[in-house]
Amino acid sequence: MSAKKKNEHSEPAPEKKEEPQAAPETEPNAASEQPEQEAAKNEAPDASQKPQEDSERYLRLMAEFDNYKKRSAKERENIYTDVRVDTVTKFLPVFDNLERAMKTETADEAFKKGVEMTFNQLMDVFKKLGVEEIESVGKPFDPKLHNAVMHVEDAERGENEIVEEFQKGFKIGDKVIRFSMVKVAN
Repeated sequence: MSAKKKNEHSEPAPEKKEEPQAAPETEPNAASEQPEQEAAKNEAPDASQKPQEDSERYLRLMAEFDNYKKRSAKERENIYTDVRVDTVTKFLPVFDNLERAMKTETADEAFKKGVEMTFNQLMDVFKKLGVEEIESVGKPFDPKLHNAVMHVEDAERGENEIVEEFQKGFKIGDKVIRFSMVKVAN
């Protein structure tokens, strides 16, 4: 066993090193010089195109960023308009009830004055939010703004003229919150 242990601990046999093979020598000829000259020619335009490409890339990046800013601003404005529309929509039943209360005859002048003040205050809030009433009576019917629920023949009225308004319509800018419910003549 001592012989085995001695062999195990002995130094390993040196590995044979592979000698690098010499590259075959070739004679320089015209064919091998041409790719080098073409590479040199190609590098010159690349060096002059690099600043131009960087400039174009910069301009594209700036245009993309400008578009992003515009898109973000438009999205924020749309969100703000949507929130205003939702808020005003929830107050429209209050408007309708106050309008009916003002049309109702009452002997109590203080009560009537209180309803009018509340109605005027609600209309001021609507104006601050950019809410506009849709004009109806006497105007031509526009399906983008009005909802025709009745039709009447009247020789004294013009074609598609609104004769009566049953429910007021409202809009914010170009966005209709509620269509006017109307009666149309002819």
